Amino acid sequence: MATAPPTVPVVDTEAAVALTRDLVRLRTVNAAGATEVEQPAARLVQRLFADFGWAYEVMEVAPGRPNTVAVVEGGGGDGPTLMFEGHVDVVTEGDPADWSVDPYGAEIREGKLWGRGAADMKSGVAAMIYAVRALQLAGPFPGRIVVGVLCDEEGLMLGAKAFAASPLARGVDGVIVCEPEGYEVCACARGGIRLRLDLHGVMAHGAMPQEARSPIAAGARVVEALTGVQEWAGRRYGTHPYAGHVTVTPTVLLGGDPDQLNVIPAHAVVGVDVRTVPGVDHAELIDRVRKSTEGAAFAFGVDVDLTVVDDRPAIELAEDHPVVTALVEGHRQVHGRTPAFGAVPGTTDGTILTRDAGLATVVYGPGGKWIAHQKDEYVEVREIGEYARVYAAAARAFLTSASSGGTK
Repeated sequence: MATAPPTVPVVDTEAAVALTRDLVRLRTVNAAGATEVEQPAARLVQRLFADFGWAYEVMEVAPGRPNTVAVVEGGGGDGPTLMFEGHVDVVTEGDPADWSVDPYGAEIREGKLWGRGAADMKSGVAAMIYAVRALQLAGPFPGRIVVGVLCDEEGLMLGAKAFAASPLARGVDGVIVCEPEGYEVCACARGGIRLRLDLHGVMAHGAMPQEARSPIAAGARVVEALTGVQEWAGRRYGTHPYAGHVTVTPTVLLGGDPDQLNVIPAHAVVGVDVRTVPGVDHAELIDRVRKSTEGAAFAFGVDVDLTVVDDRPAIELAEDHPVVTALVEGHRQVHGRTPAFGAVPGTTDGTILTRDAGLATVVYGPGGKWIAHQKDEYVEVREIGEYARVYAAAARAFLTSASSGGTK
């Protein structure tokens, strides 16, 4: 006799939407030099955890930059540990006049919740919290769930680095990162390398260019050379089915003084954002950038110093890993169909958790895949409840299957 499909835990959707709005109304911009970013949102989350009776820890990663991590015991015996992870810092809203809504108004209109962080990723944080609460209220479950609200994701990911180094990380068997991915299950994330190229030439009068070694002219050739590196990387590493191909993108070009248009400067800077796919040798790629840009600048008598500002690997988890199959099952229970697979176009805290602690991470969360960091950011209100239900169903599938030996 066929068995009935499992019942998805009942989620308090209204509360999850209300929490999203409360979080969006808090301006938690990760600005350079800020000494208080996540604290207002962290305090709100901590009060909620206390109301639920959840044991939680607060780790001050940097002044005013806390990690808040709860551990929810299932009460159903031994079992694995599943982590849900998110962040509450956001990027700047830019000029509010460019928005058609108040960036921090959390207005609901046309079925959408609008505001900075609505998709990236305060709705994901609210959904994961109320998913865990729903599963807890549905009855005992084996193992435990870690709920991590980590700091500085929009910066250098200090919160993820601190958690990865903590004793608690060593007991985590799988992580669902709740970033916006437009219904895609992303078991793959592109890597990221941030490079700074300092170009050193010789200053001279604009009327006497023969006396200069211009880093501006060299910079133009350096940018051309970066296009060549991208083309080489495409041939060298090919195209990944989800993550696409390597991109080498100039993002900064600085040199000279706009108030001194008759001066050829001695120094210029080119910033580069490199995105990689699984299988790319970062050291090889960085060396290619170094040699190509040095060669481009040499014709102008300009030296190039390359600095690796940040280096995050591409990561990929097998689609049959228990945390991935559980998430697929949760999506199927809620939506009645198998989800699409994809890749995170950038990097998330999951990249750091995998790199530094070896944790198995998969990314799936409410909001459009391409909406992050744009003006008029929004999330569909219905998605908050949908994703919370998927998370609850996925957590149950992961914890019960693993505890019975089905995924080991």
